[in-house]
Amino acid sequence: MIPPVADRFVAGETAAEAIERAERLDDRGVGTILNRLGEHYDDRTDAAADAAAYRDLIDDIETTDARACISVKPSQLGLDVSEALFRELAEEVVAHAAAEGVFVWFDMEDRTTTDATLDVHEALAREYGGVGVCVQANLRRTPDDLARLADVPGKVRLVKGAYDEPAAVAHTDAAAVDEAYAACLETMFREFDGGVAVGSHDPAMIDRAATLHAEYGTEYEVQMLMGVREAAQFDLADAVDVWQYVPYGGTWLSYFWRRVAERRANLRFALRAILSG
Repeated sequence: MIPPVADRFVAGETAAEAIERAERLDDRGVGTILNRLGEHYDDRTDAAADAAAYRDLIDDIETTDARACISVKPSQLGLDVSEALFRELAEEVVAHAAAEGVFVWFDMEDRTTTDATLDVHEALAREYGGVGVCVQANLRRTPDDLARLADVPGKVRLVKGAYDEPAAVAHTDAAAVDEAYAACLETMFREFDGGVAVGSHDPAMIDRAATLHAEYGTEYEVQMLMGVREAAQFDLADAVDVWQYVPYGGTWLSYFWRRVAERRANLRFALRAILSG
């Protein structure tokens, strides 16, 4: 059972708890992106087990009227074992999702996974549809990746990037990352037909997206994490399509501490909860 200090950021340990969260969010006008926690598996058995769990989750989504989709990590589906295994298990998940009408997002991990993730995403997007991929504005290569993705069916989620990458391949200064994000965002609104997903909690970037929508007419949605600026998410849902990224699963502890470490406000929240317990 997840303790109260962590349930701000993690929906629970089971798919049933995650679906309940999706139903509550739907009542507030917010869609749900469900992520079963798990990553960097180094054997086929663990990766195949999570692929099967995602297929079961897709079936669970079909039992609810809530707007929900899934998001998977490449290393969770076997990329650390081989690209071939990742492609095999990803196709199993995407094919099942396509049959059930459930959208699948591919998360983006560190820079060493970018090419493999984009290759598998493009292949499955062209064959099945109903898939999207995340790109990171801090990587210097991302403008070239966006040029490639403009011709691929499906959605693209733009985030600033959370991995500690070397300066040779990534912008490391916060102002430079913001500038790169704004530039990538404009490219997407100008060039993409399939829709833009603004993965950000930054009010300036969310306002920029609204301005670009008014200029180019491109459809877009805003995606935010569970537990971060939730009041703003519900307010924003009155004006634009908002989706909340909702993790769940038994490996919640490491995810929780990553969220806590990201912002001082999160750390203060965690310390207050621990001390009051």
